[in-house]
Amino acid sequence: MTSEQTEATQGRLRRLHLDIVSGSISAVGALLVAIDADSWWEALLMGASLSATLVAVSRWTVGRLPRAALPALVVTAAVWLFGVLGAHSTAASYGFAIVVTIVVFELPRHRRAVIAGTAAAAVAVIAAKLAVAREDAVDILVQYVLVSPCVAAGGVVLATLGHAVHGLIGELEEAREREAELAVARERVRFAGDLHDIQGHTLHVVKLKTALARRLVRVDAGRAEEELEEIHTLVGDTITRTRELAYAQRRLNLSAELENAKNLFEAAGIRVRVDREADADAHAGELLGQVLRETTTNILRHAQAGQVRITLSRRGITIVNDGVREAPLPELRGLAALRERVAGSGGELTVEQRDGRFLTAAAFSRPSPEQPPTTRKDDR
Repeated sequence: MTSEQTEATQGRLRRLHLDIVSGSISAVGALLVAIDADSWWEALLMGASLSATLVAVSRWTVGRLPRAALPALVVTAAVWLFGVLGAHSTAASYGFAIVVTIVVFELPRHRRAVIAGTAAAAVAVIAAKLAVAREDAVDILVQYVLVSPCVAAGGVVLATLGHAVHGLIGELEEAREREAELAVARERVRFAGDLHDIQGHTLHVVKLKTALARRLVRVDAGRAEEELEEIHTLVGDTITRTRELAYAQRRLNLSAELENAKNLFEAAGIRVRVDREADADAHAGELLGQVLRETTTNILRHAQAGQVRITLSRRGITIVNDGVREAPLPELRGLAALRERVAGSGGELTVEQRDGRFLTAAAFSRPSPEQPPTTRKDDR
């Protein structure tokens, strides 16, 4: 998947999270305004505090203090101060508590100072309220030492949950990326192993035959020439096999590729469903395995897939994955090369991108010209 697609997906996930957090804060805030406000101007002030809080939350990106936090802190603190000293409001602390919580999270070096300063301000305001109020001191203490802190605690809990969920989303995104990278790395290791199997054995044999030819060149020129001819043939065969491996033309086992693809997708956190309607024909199995391998690599690299469905029939395979952005079809050179080989073997390779889904399908209508048709009871 491209970096732009990754950023777009992560952006949608963060916006969804932000909508949920903002909606929860708005719902609770509106309920508090309806319950606590005794007049229209008190409701207006509390609404202003809630609006400032929502602005700060909407600009909040975990790991960075939003610029709107300081103005929101001033507005919510002023409303809280007026609510305690003038309006006798216990809910005025709601918005102030949320903004302070954001500041605490984003200023870890000054966390203790912010908490201590907020606590000192709360004590000072309550003391001032006791000094100027005509109400009973016990009622004031119950209202502003028990009830109001509970309201503030509700705001703190919502802000803390928002921070925790945002962090969890980030960790999940990082884990998914690491798993996808690991799956691709495993595929590369497997490719390197195949390359080693092809060339390692050949180079070792060439070394031995070359040493033998050097010894025979003076005592048995005919035998030395035979050894050199075998070396030439062996190197040519190795070049051919290496080219086939590089272009995904090496003979593959479809069942093994199917199991490998399933393991790779599951390791990357992608749900995979395999519908095996029938065993593939012998002539089609090889190319279908190559199509599956190339498509698996493309999904891991170019898509933010959450689910993949693989359908296997006697003469075809269909792979459908989600997580595709509506954009021009990317250039997939591996599949382009396979399309020619599939067509040359009497088949058709189809690639489609629609409604956020990517479909890769290969189907054969006639046996490959390279192999004779097989006769089975279910073909008659």
